[in-house]
Amino acid sequence: MTAYDVASDRPRQRRSWVLPALPARRIRLEWLLPYAVPIVLVLVWQLFSSLGWISTRIMPAPTDVAAAFVEQLLSGALLHNVAVSGARALAGLIVGGTIGLLLGITNGVSKLSEQLTDTSLQMLRTIPHLAMIPLVILWFGIGEESKLFLTSLGVLFPVYLNTFHGVRNVDRELIEMGRIYGMSGWTLFRKVILPGALPSIFVGLRYALGIMWLTLIVSESIAASSGIGHMANQAREFMMTDVVVLSLLIYAALGKLADVIARALERNALSWNPVYQK
Repeated sequence: MTAYDVASDRPRQRRSWVLPALPARRIRLEWLLPYAVPIVLVLVWQLFSSLGWISTRIMPAPTDVAAAFVEQLLSGALLHNVAVSGARALAGLIVGGTIGLLLGITNGVSKLSEQLTDTSLQMLRTIPHLAMIPLVILWFGIGEESKLFLTSLGVLFPVYLNTFHGVRNVDRELIEMGRIYGMSGWTLFRKVILPGALPSIFVGLRYALGIMWLTLIVSESIAASSGIGHMANQAREFMMTDVVVLSLLIYAALGKLADVIARALERNALSWNPVYQK
């Protein structure tokens, strides 16, 4: 092999293992970047707690919260409470989301239905649903029915408004084109109107998930014998601030998990849309 060949081979060999490593490093950085701020905040929180600048009576150190997490996990109480709260949230999302979706689609495609129900829905939407807790307890008691009603009511209106907006704002030219191709009724709705409204529907879903957890926190802390809110309320009575903070972090983690699932469903359902393609 000549010197020219050796010199020409070296850069090719170096490029063969250097270049493939760049995308992997970039992928790792993109995965870690959204969690950079929370990690920094936790480190600062731990530093201030260790230096005594933050009283443990007011805010426990992250290590104390981690110890409470291990204790609750080993006792089995944490998994039970998470499962109970997750079941309540899912039930409220299914009931309220289904009603909101159906009302949004119906009012979006039917002018008569909008005239009959939209004004009443807008009036109900302006009533703070958490302010109805005393009435809800009188109606349903302190059982699961009251929590399901409040959670469903909180989820209903974000899903309804965004679904209604999405259906009404589908491009009219696309609808006319579908009719030109012989589509009508259910076929037109399934192939043109619903796909065009999906981006708004998923925005409503993601917004409703936040309202869902907020409503669940309040309803569980007022009247519940199990769940994360019950765990936080019980810890508050015994001044166990580490468990209270742990409960809030669990709510935040569950909310983030729900949003990640919603975004994954959004990307899968809208993979045909260039905006949602990776």
